[in-house]
Amino acid sequence: MKKSFYFSSIFLLLLVFTNPTICSGQSKSERIDELMSKYSEYDKFSGSVLVAEKGKIIYKKGFGLANREWNIPNQTNTKLRIASVSKQFTAMLILQLVAKKQLDLTKPISTYLPDYPKEKAEQITLHHLLSHSSGIPNYTSFPSYQENMSKHLKPEEIIQLFEDSTLQFTPGERLSYSNSAYVLLGVIVEKMTGKSYAQVLQEKIFQPLQMKNSGFFKNKDILSNKASGYNKRGSNFINANYINLSIAYSAGGIYSTVEDLFLWDQALYDDQLLPKLYRDMLFEKHMPAWGQYYGYGWMMGEVQLGNSSAAKPTIEHDGVINGFNSLILRIPENRSSIILLNNTGGAPLRNISAAIGGILFNKPYDLPKKSLANTLLNIINKEGVDKGIQQYRAIKADKEYYLSEEEMNRVSYDLLQSDKAEAAAKVIQLSIEEFPNAFNLYDSYGEILSVLGDSAEAIKNYKKSLTLNPKNTNGVQMLEKLGVHVDPKSFYLLEIEDSWGSEFFSFPLDFAKDIPYQGAEEAHFPKRWREKESIEYWSYAFAWKVNLNKKLTATELENSLQIYYDGLMNVVNKNKQITLAHSIAKFEATEGLNKFKGTVETFDAFISQETIKLNVSVEQHECPQKKISILLFRISPMEFGKEIWQQLEKIKLQDPACKD
Repeated sequence: MKKSFYFSSIFLLLLVFTNPTICSGQSKSERIDELMSKYSEYDKFSGSVLVAEKGKIIYKKGFGLANREWNIPNQTNTKLRIASVSKQFTAMLILQLVAKKQLDLTKPISTYLPDYPKEKAEQITLHHLLSHSSGIPNYTSFPSYQENMSKHLKPEEIIQLFEDSTLQFTPGERLSYSNSAYVLLGVIVEKMTGKSYAQVLQEKIFQPLQMKNSGFFKNKDILSNKASGYNKRGSNFINANYINLSIAYSAGGIYSTVEDLFLWDQALYDDQLLPKLYRDMLFEKHMPAWGQYYGYGWMMGEVQLGNSSAAKPTIEHDGVINGFNSLILRIPENRSSIILLNNTGGAPLRNISAAIGGILFNKPYDLPKKSLANTLLNIINKEGVDKGIQQYRAIKADKEYYLSEEEMNRVSYDLLQSDKAEAAAKVIQLSIEEFPNAFNLYDSYGEILSVLGDSAEAIKNYKKSLTLNPKNTNGVQMLEKLGVHVDPKSFYLLEIEDSWGSEFFSFPLDFAKDIPYQGAEEAHFPKRWREKESIEYWSYAFAWKVNLNKKLTATELENSLQIYYDGLMNVVNKNKQITLAHSIAKFEATEGLNKFKGTVETFDAFISQETIKLNVSVEQHECPQKKISILLFRISPMEFGKEIWQQLEKIKLQDPACKD
């Protein structure tokens, strides 16, 4: 008995120290508190958090400071801006009017907005506005937005910013996130009720639910317990850029608290605000969106449970606005909810919610790590750049730290803005050493070199950024300022029709880290590649520009594509409880060692949710002077020689494709 007890005790201790979900005597709320305290300690979260399980609050607490000038702490009743989380409230107001037969989701918006340009208004319905499928360009992405952000604008003045813009696509064709659409929805609410958007919010949602600490933010109002917005700059915080919340309007102008948002969350399980028939419309998977689906003001996705492969379906939405970011994540399966409101800009709320999901469902999870980039900046500010880089190299392998390309880039900008351009140059060179295929770093290096007066090297780095991402519009604009006119498409690897969509990625890909290459990927898709009835279904082309300095073999190709498609489909797969079968690639060389034909059999997690067999042709183009290769892939489920292959065979490498 003693021997058995001894080994059982050792086994339990091993579990305690290797699995954060098994903690001696710790409740879920204690584990959440430990997690959030670490995020706060590392300046990764400042705000309020509330976690509920089975409809009951198990944890709520404030962290960090609501006002740093007066050292006032955040609490659970602190009012914070929720940004695009506002959209779900706008969607609710619209559906309430639909339920009363005052609005029709299928009628053109010309019915309700007679002053909106008729040709466009007659094509767009309320459904299109709610599901981000209207094709109306997003006014917060316009270059003029930075200038307009500080102005007080009436709703009709916001509409004037985008009403004359050409539609991006035929309404209903696809999703493109549009704050413009939700501004129109707010105006429709006002026109149909004869009241202001803020007043309707109070009467139809906040008052019935006793959400006493929520409202539509007006810059002139004095609000008790209001948090100020900040951004992180290295180890310091700065005031966020001013924004007049009138410009956010019904797309992002609401403030609230975690406690009020919990009242809202629970009300969505019954008919308090809306009958079930219409409430369900909010959560329908209306449009595919970033590997998930968009409903009306809500995303239907899933939360990863800690660092496990398990996940749970969610109804969620996040929001980002100057100095604030927010997330409300609901797990209907057991009425759990995670509500995070932050007032220091870009807190990693997705990572936090995943860890909390792990705690709720007893899965392993990760505690946060220290920022290597911020540590570097602190040392530079105290001891100089050379000492900082020396210390960086000494500690970068320490598992207590993590390295982020984005944060390293930000450190270089912080130094540049502090009149330390030479130190900024050394940091960005170090960053490129770590992330040699990150286009944004070369773009930043170009800017730093311009400040240092080295125009020739600045031009070289801006061009390098465009070879990695031809859609880098800033690089094009900066080259123009330096007297160099470039056509972004001249930096594509492939010659492609204008109608094809384009995407660019850096290797190693997060979803396929075991591919034995460094480099970049350029992918192109015809318009109808997702439509089963189209000859373009699952047909596309992509190219890898990678550090392959020898002849490719069929075996190496098979191995790489199996890793690639396994990783891709597992990322896209909605049901994480299912382990997908491994992809199978089979290739043989044709016309010597530089061309291959074969097949990849994989699970189609994008469209059909079934196994699909793809025919693939591959060409290797060697660039011996650069010690790299470009691999051109043409893909279709249609047999070689069919009509679609005539279209695919027209896709060629740009000349010269081996350029920097």
